[in-house]
Amino acid sequence: MIETILWDVDGTLLDFNAAERAAIRTLFADFGLGECTDAMLARYHGINIDFWQRLERKELSKKQVLTGRFEQFFSEYGINAGVVPEFNERYQVTLGDTIVFCDDSLNVVRALKGKVKQYAVSNGTVVAQTKKLDRSKLGEQMDGIFLSEQLGVEKPDRAFFDRVFSAIRVYDRSTVMIVGDSLTSDIRGGMNAGIKTCWYNPAGKPIPGDYRVDYVISDLHELTDLLEKEADPGLTGR
Repeated sequence: MIETILWDVDGTLLDFNAAERAAIRTLFADFGLGECTDAMLARYHGINIDFWQRLERKELSKKQVLTGRFEQFFSEYGINAGVVPEFNERYQVTLGDTIVFCDDSLNVVRALKGKVKQYAVSNGTVVAQTKKLDRSKLGEQMDGIFLSEQLGVEKPDRAFFDRVFSAIRVYDRSTVMIVGDSLTSDIRGGMNAGIKTCWYNPAGKPIPGDYRVDYVISDLHELTDLLEKEADPGLTGR
């Protein structure tokens, strides 16, 4: 029976891509950097994913990720990299200006409140995630919020989850499930932590063979049935 849900934030509860596009376009205008085209946004998105995955593999520090992605992006388009530190600082704040819910996630979380414990677990920066969770009202629905910057270790490291479980006093990991869109961060993290994994996969991508995915959902509303079946396996054939 699932008693605790660990929620990823970006790409699971909130549409990170929408926030990313809006923030970068806003800052390009504010910094007088010209037009940021769809092609440029797509290129930045790819660079950003690569840098965060290198962080997950412990190849880079968080600071190197936050500035390095913009340094590479700007260099490819001939933009002065001297503005990167200020651009990144403003970007963390501006990310929280655009709130787009995935699958009406706020009401999904509200409906589960009191039925299971719910915690946000994220590798995003404290500045960005605090603003997003506050403005979206998701934060007030959670039983707790755990950010890697504050814990001193990133998902998917087992130590991240060990510190979360120590704080919330979870002793039976079979009662915990992580819900997230990232195989490399959320699902791998769940595997490392020895908890159940639920891959939020609205695009219907195939599951790579080296991942243990206990559940796959394409819409967050599916969690209600999933939790009912976990509580009563006899409902599986319903």
